[in-house]
Amino acid sequence: MPNSMNRVSYFLSVATFIFFSVNVVAQTNTYVRVNQLGFDPAALKIAVTFSNEQLPNQFTIKDATTQQTVFSGSITRVAGNWGQFQNHAELDFSALNREGRFFIEVGMSRSSVFQIRRNINADLPDQLLDFMRQQRCGYNPYVDAACHTFDGRTAFGPLPAGTYLNVTGGWHDAGDQLKYLLTSSNATAQLLLAYQLAKNKNNFVDHFNDLGQPVANGLPDLLDEARWGLEWMLKLHPAPDQLYHQVADDRDHKGFRLPQNETVDYGWGPGSYRVVYFADGKPQGLKQYQSESTGVANLAGRYAAAMALGYQVFRKDPKTQAFADRLLTAATEVYALGKAKEGVQQGNSYGAPYRYAETTWADDMEWGAAELFRATRNPAYLKDAKRYAVIAGTDNWMGKTETGHYQYYPFMNAGHFRLYDLVDVATRRQLAAFYREEIEATVKSGLRNPYDIGVPFIWCSNNLVVALVTQLQMYELMTGERRYREFEAKQFDWLLGRNPWAVSMFTQIPAGGTYPHDVHLFTTALMKREVRGGLVDGPVYQKVFAGLRGVFIREPDPFASFQDERAVYHDDINDYSTNEPTMDGTASAILMFAILDG
Repeated sequence: MPNSMNRVSYFLSVATFIFFSVNVVAQTNTYVRVNQLGFDPAALKIAVTFSNEQLPNQFTIKDATTQQTVFSGSITRVAGNWGQFQNHAELDFSALNREGRFFIEVGMSRSSVFQIRRNINADLPDQLLDFMRQQRCGYNPYVDAACHTFDGRTAFGPLPAGTYLNVTGGWHDAGDQLKYLLTSSNATAQLLLAYQLAKNKNNFVDHFNDLGQPVANGLPDLLDEARWGLEWMLKLHPAPDQLYHQVADDRDHKGFRLPQNETVDYGWGPGSYRVVYFADGKPQGLKQYQSESTGVANLAGRYAAAMALGYQVFRKDPKTQAFADRLLTAATEVYALGKAKEGVQQGNSYGAPYRYAETTWADDMEWGAAELFRATRNPAYLKDAKRYAVIAGTDNWMGKTETGHYQYYPFMNAGHFRLYDLVDVATRRQLAAFYREEIEATVKSGLRNPYDIGVPFIWCSNNLVVALVTQLQMYELMTGERRYREFEAKQFDWLLGRNPWAVSMFTQIPAGGTYPHDVHLFTTALMKREVRGGLVDGPVYQKVFAGLRGVFIREPDPFASFQDERAVYHDDINDYSTNEPTMDGTASAILMFAILDG
């Protein structure tokens, strides 16, 4: 026992010394943060440097191969502190447009190596599909196994409780193995919208078949993935007046397991049937935690948008015309359910208080109505869309410092954008004004930190950054205005390493860069394999990290010097609040990259 105690004391002393040393180094060094993937030659290019020492007046950029200086510039000091660092400055090298591999030097400090290359972002949508395939349920190509083949047995709704309903398929939501229409409808719609908006559809590759296996099948992989979502959503609508919205609940959170080795018991035996919840528009919960549901329009609107988009895409091929017709029928039926029960159907919890607590629905009905008008040219849908647009207005998270978990979902209103080119000039001005007011609120929020990041660091802050970039892109497409380009570039670059931790928020992107390795995912925990393309939740307020159940990290924290009460991030499997990849966030990023490349 004494020897054991001595060893414990020794290791604690070593840990304390390492922790102290890391912080001392951080206090005396200068750091440079830049988009680690790199830039198109014509893009804005603005890095950040920070230190507790006096910053120099100049920076240089060198060719990573020849070590020759290719650019010199003056630094621009910016107000604000972060963590232990008081001095921050921006390094604008937008004028450097030669292609190659480079790094930045500020005094004796260097940035990571980055590229300048034409079409540098073109491959990213297909790379992110790696993660989407890994999230598949029913058949998971990543483990080459069928999973959750007993999904599911009903709760609530018109059928007797426990009635079998085939809802196999879809995507696991994140590091857990639940399935939500709430998130999957948005993911499916955004994948289809990414295809619609891409100027060069030949950029989308065909390397995988409909099962996600590495065999081409004549269809872009992006559409294979979108169809995977559409097929599952059709199962959730087994009759014109029925819609189901969630498979499984937080009983799932029993620990990591391979999806084909399910062990959770939902009342029908371990690893057997899982509950599927009916969307009745009323508060739900099988135990003490009840949702605050008031209707089904949030789900119905997004469902209709995804199905109508699917119709627009798949009706063009005679081989998929019958499938497209099924989608349009489902879109019109479910949209009618939303009109009949305006309000929100929230996610359900069982033994824990956390759920997707969405409170907005008019934005979803606007989007659904706009896509149905595009599909049918029925003027009733256009009239509905205009009405819902006014109700939705600017009701979202932008400009706020606190919101509920997924309260303002989806995190940007694509309906305003999809309605814009269908309406009169006065309505266009109104829609653009809605976007502009929201954007201005985020610009103001960005003044609170030296990175100009305009989102609150609530749970899933990276999803908010993606949404903000996407809204900025859509605003420029609508109006032609370029006034927010610098602000947009800073949000975008934050996701790829221009942040205090110098971490790209996408797994295995860029290759050779610094990205999350120890993510909260079964493949990491059990298979010791990394999967490319997953967008992790991202930094959160320190109080959020401290307040969540079961969140902890190994010590010492290698990012300790760069943490701030405004935001902490940990590349640690035990921190599901910042380092868990999400299916819907990744799908939203696919849309963002597709628009950017267009």
